Amino acid sequence: MGAVVALSELLDARQVWRGRAVPVPAGAEPTGWSALDAVLPAQGWPEASVTEILLPADGVGELRLVMPTLARLSHGARPVALVTPPYLPCAMGWRQRGVTLRNLHVVQAPESDVLWAMEQCLRSGSCSAVLAWPRQADDRALRRLQMAADTGRALAFVFRDSKHLAQSSPAPLRLALELAPAPGIRVHKCRGGQPPAMPVAWPEGVH
Repeated sequence: MGAVVALSELLDARQVWRGRAVPVPAGAEPTGWSALDAVLPAQGWPEASVTEILLPADGVGELRLVMPTLARLSHGARPVALVTPPYLPCAMGWRQRGVTLRNLHVVQAPESDVLWAMEQCLRSGSCSAVLAWPRQADDRALRRLQMAADTGRALAFVFRDSKHLAQSSPAPLRLALELAPAPGIRVHKCRGGQPPAMPVAWPEGVH
């Protein structure tokens, strides 16, 4: 059996690699849902980053989940952009939830150009948040969106079908909306921390 050596001696001799902790993203973007903020390392959306939200189907509450953030940002100097949403926004409903409609822009693009249009909106620095529903988005495309979000200092929300959950993703935050056995928000990835073992209870009024 080999000799027993104190760990401190190995560290002093630089024979043990010391990993560096992944920095926690800045937390200046609260989600508006206290239970969700409480389990996220940044205490909110990761700033200037992509958040990927996976859905069992369109219209299960994904917009109401981000609505407090969109309402807050729409009162700022930079608009919120929706790139080819599956349904046109209901002006009255968005207004009732506090969104300033003059700062809400809808960008229509063919499916082949959705990711390109989102990237341009993010990279321009003219938008505070950009939302899109691409049918396909590989690892390379998501990395480009992350770089564009960082360049433009904007939030990016990518809504995708939950069938893509098995694919790896460079998005700093990855959530999945669940309906069964009980409505909840499953944190699958959160840069700077460990995802909670249990889903976050679905915020009242979202589903």
